[in-house]
Amino acid sequence: MNPVATNHYSAVQPLPALLATLGQRLPAFPGSLLCVAALNLVVKPHLPDDVRAGLAGHHLRVRVSDAGVAFDFTWRGDGFAALKRNGAPDLEIGACARDFVALAKREQDPDTLFFSRRLSMEGDTELGLLVKNTLDAMELPVTELGRQALKRLFRQ
Repeated sequence: MNPVATNHYSAVQPLPALLATLGQRLPAFPGSLLCVAALNLVVKPHLPDDVRAGLAGHHLRVRVSDAGVAFDFTWRGDGFAALKRNGAPDLEIGACARDFVALAKREQDPDTLFFSRRLSMEGDTELGLLVKNTLDAMELPVTELGRQALKRLFRQ
């Protein structure tokens, strides 16, 4: 009998319970500061002006479900800025840590994860499509963009 090929994403392993418990106890704002620092380093240089205008003033949240953390931020003219959690965001994107890594590496596409209910988008549909289409349009995986950004940063 031939072994059956399996997709290593079919049974996504959540983070260990200890890490999830720790994540739930950490204050949210410092994590949002780190999140926007990464977004400004990696994503910001690749955003067209029309996307920047479309993001302006909107409250966005990225929720890492198995880590028990969420990062709130907005676009303020010249870059992403952290927000303290205050009310419902205009758009919340949620997934487990492993699925976010797979998206960043382009090992999985957002549509596949969305329709398999492993990626959620709640809130402003038009804003969600703007974010999804912008990330899809980036030529390199976000992880490679991050490596390039770090090289530029340390050359200065």
